Amino acid sequence: MADFQKQTVQWFPGHMAKTRRIIKESLKLVDGVVEIVDARIPFSSANPELDAMIQNKPRIILLNKCDVADSNATGLWIDYFKSRNMYAVPVDCRTGKGLNSFIPTVQKALSKTIEKNISKGMHGKALRLMVVGIPNTGKSSFINRMAGNAKARVADKAGVTRHQQWFAVGNGIELLDTPGVLWPKFDDPEVGDKLAFTGAVKDEVTDIETLSCRLLEVLGKTRPQAIIQRYKLDSIDGLQGWEILELIGKKRGFLIKGGEIDYARTAVMLCDEFRGGKLGKITLELP
Repeated sequence: MADFQKQTVQWFPGHMAKTRRIIKESLKLVDGVVEIVDARIPFSSANPELDAMIQNKPRIILLNKCDVADSNATGLWIDYFKSRNMYAVPVDCRTGKGLNSFIPTVQKALSKTIEKNISKGMHGKALRLMVVGIPNTGKSSFINRMAGNAKARVADKAGVTRHQQWFAVGNGIELLDTPGVLWPKFDDPEVGDKLAFTGAVKDEVTDIETLSCRLLEVLGKTRPQAIIQRYKLDSIDGLQGWEILELIGKKRGFLIKGGEIDYARTAVMLCDEFRGGKLGKITLELP
């Protein structure tokens, strides 16, 4: 357990290299880009390669899963994106919260395109937007909500959407779906951790016990009360991640033969509860 800090998270399936090519090739077909990020980790869940690829295309950021993020932190991120001439909207794509702001935001962000179309006698020409985002940030849920159907596949696991599809979502707006893509290397180990904490990286390619220990170390420094209150602990001052995990396992009665703590079961439960917002509304990074 003591060596858990040595492991780094890396994940770049072959289909994701293809996705980068698809995004580059599809840019000429669209008027703007919708990027869906996780509101808990807007920096870590944004693909840094997109800036260079998208260039001057209007860009709308959807801060998804805002229901499990800290609302004050989300407000800071909205201001940050605004300062970079991007439109940002907090949403929860599964419930539809905030999505009523999407179409008005598109019309605002693409106002110059609309004016240009009108001047050319093409009033009402469809506005085409490419939807991008790393795996498991909610692209399929967003498209299903906007299109009012279930044609885009949805899953809780990373890397499900694979095929390019167009969706008409009303008000003359069409969305181009793209597979989720991660960049080839996480230069900052903390970025890899945050992606794994939130489920953007498949649990199958990480050590769930190691991951849970790292998560507890992060929360122990930033939100210790969230851990203490959720798991009814007295204190976690000065404890390492594996020691906190052990306390949680003992408190929940997750034991195996001989009275040993079932670390694997405890780790899975912890990650599930964090991702589901049961430890509270937590944002892991600020602008």
